[in-house]
Amino acid sequence: MKQFKSICILLVMALLPMPMLAGEETKDEPLNISEIVLEHLADSYEWHIATYEGKHIGFPLPIIIRSSQTGEWHFCTEHSLPDGFFFNPEAHGKIYEQMADGSTVRPLDLSITRNVLQIWIVVAVLLVVFLSCARWYKKRDKTSKAPTGFIGAVELLVTMINDDVIKASIGEKHYKPYAPYLLTVFFFIFVTNLLGLLPIFPGGSNVTGNINITFFLALCTMLAINLFGNKEYWKEILWPDVPIFLKAIPLMPAIELFGVFTKPFALMIRLFANMMAGHAMILSFSCVIFLGWTMGVGLGIGLNVFSIIMLLFMNALELLVAFVQAYVFTMLSSVFIGLAHKEHHG
Repeated sequence: MKQFKSICILLVMALLPMPMLAGEETKDEPLNISEIVLEHLADSYEWHIATYEGKHIGFPLPIIIRSSQTGEWHFCTEHSLPDGFFFNPEAHGKIYEQMADGSTVRPLDLSITRNVLQIWIVVAVLLVVFLSCARWYKKRDKTSKAPTGFIGAVELLVTMINDDVIKASIGEKHYKPYAPYLLTVFFFIFVTNLLGLLPIFPGGSNVTGNINITFFLALCTMLAINLFGNKEYWKEILWPDVPIFLKAIPLMPAIELFGVFTKPFALMIRLFANMMAGHAMILSFSCVIFLGWTMGVGLGIGLNVFSIIMLLFMNALELLVAFVQAYVFTMLSSVFIGLAHKEHHG
């Protein structure tokens, strides 16, 4: 059952009398909060905006799949799946193919899902922001006045992250090659988190709460650390400065090699868990509004007041978390990269 995903609409509906909220769907079946929350957190082959009088408002996204049985490519939407393909509810609604022997397999799926479209929107927003800033700076020189307004705010963020995080963590000698990547990561996570808080299109998708996205970001950081680490970094891992008996038994190198993978793993889990939990909490308090009316007018009003207060608090908190998580991911990535460029101390 699909419900409104717009928190603004939910706040308005919370003030309406119960008869206006209670439709046939609410009377016939109970509100399944866990299903609604999990549906919002999962990826989708359509962008669902709202449900009005039993009709779903949204638009389908292009599905691009390759048959494992025939090798043929199919271009369709979720309403026109080819024969032999189906959505598997046990695999979070992913597309599966029914083979001739009765088995089911996951075909090659290159579909433009909701998360993919949200990433493209974020990229478009970043291009517009930074190309606009670049055009502003191109028309001015060092004697011009400092920027104000939106461009000044962007410059403030860039300067703060570059000077106080990247340069301070990696060191003035080595930070420049990594600054473009780390600044891109910061603004990508920050803008993605902010768009995820928007209740309707073009926001509302749970991109940074998807472990595949955070895995890729952490993998990029791991490659930046280990591909470009200096010899002192690898010496501390493979031949650390410890008593000789610890070198004879390769316990310390094994622990250090294990740390090569645990550092990016911590980055992945930290971002994924915090953003997923925030989305789940906001949507859960939204569902309490609907749940309250099913318990009677008196209890419904009390629960609605509580839900509205908690929704406002959680949304304000998530605005802070959107920045903090981007900042922490960038800071820890900078620290780990800085540790890979240690200087030799005789």
